[in-house]
Amino acid sequence: MKALRYYGKGDVRMEDVPEPTIGPGRVLVKPAFTGLCGSDLHLYFHGPIPPNSPASDTEPHPLTGETLPVTLGHEFSGTIVEVGEGVTGLKPGDPVAIDPVSGCGECTACKAGRYNACGKMACLGISGGGGGLSELISVPAEKAHPIGDIPLDQAALFDPLCVGYHGVTKSGAKAGDVVLVGGAGPVGLLTAAVAKGVGAKVIITELAANRRAFAEEAGVADRVVDPGSEDLQAIVAEMTDGEGVDIAYECVGVGAIVEPLINALKIGGHLEILGVHTEPVPIDLVTMLFKELTMAGSVGYANAFPGAIKMVQDGKIDLGPFITSRVKADNFVTDGLEYLEKHKDDQIKMVVEF
Repeated sequence: MKALRYYGKGDVRMEDVPEPTIGPGRVLVKPAFTGLCGSDLHLYFHGPIPPNSPASDTEPHPLTGETLPVTLGHEFSGTIVEVGEGVTGLKPGDPVAIDPVSGCGECTACKAGRYNACGKMACLGISGGGGGLSELISVPAEKAHPIGDIPLDQAALFDPLCVGYHGVTKSGAKAGDVVLVGGAGPVGLLTAAVAKGVGAKVIITELAANRRAFAEEAGVADRVVDPGSEDLQAIVAEMTDGEGVDIAYECVGVGAIVEPLINALKIGGHLEILGVHTEPVPIDLVTMLFKELTMAGSVGYANAFPGAIKMVQDGKIDLGPFITSRVKADNFVTDGLEYLEKHKDDQIKMVVEF
């Protein structure tokens, strides 16, 4: 069968590989659509991301034991073509979204249900075990989530949607809250969509004009703020009767946004960090202290697919507008990776059809 294989920085090849075996407790899936994300760009333009991906063709991933090359594609949907022995609740023909993340099952994090925080965490399409950019993939049955009549292209967005769902759920957001989302990239927009879906009033702050425009068009915010020309704190005060927002979400991994988010929080407010920061960020502990704020990290997601799928099925989130481009797998590098690298601010989610 055909698969897009990652050999290292700047090296992706369409190759013939053996078809996967199904095994007990597993299902065989024919992938349909795969989303492109920042991890894919990092792999191609900068190289492997240990420990999430094998370091080389000789240094294996700590959980999968695989070395490079690996099959790409971790944000994907597809259709079940065969079920293994002992599998119940799934059958051939079922459309599914795949949770690509797994842990060792033995560490403290895994035993607490936080497999996303496992020190050996593995991700299909990055760590080995196959990926969505292939004709077939075998996955554990519990990782294949039925999606009903949700279109398969939209279902490829459940991975990033689950990042937002995990962060919003973890923060305790509820109907009637006022929340502030820092950044209108894919994670920020989908976090805003989830917050809006639970009944919160949403403010988004974003410097890029085209991303602000998309946030307004998608209807995921009650107010979209340009912090370069507008007074964010004054707008927050206006929308909260001077109290401040209940929760703020940092979704870009840029240190400069943290202080404005902290300043916008009400007494007893909460800051949830979803963005991946590559450098230490100074935190105003005096403000944290005197406002009795709380802060927590939210990495990826765990056990989020059922809840996120239900929100879409219930009509609380429309994933359709978030797909901004579609490309064919044969043109994955030129029309996908290379294009997205040059036009990040013009895209929310590109999906690849295999």
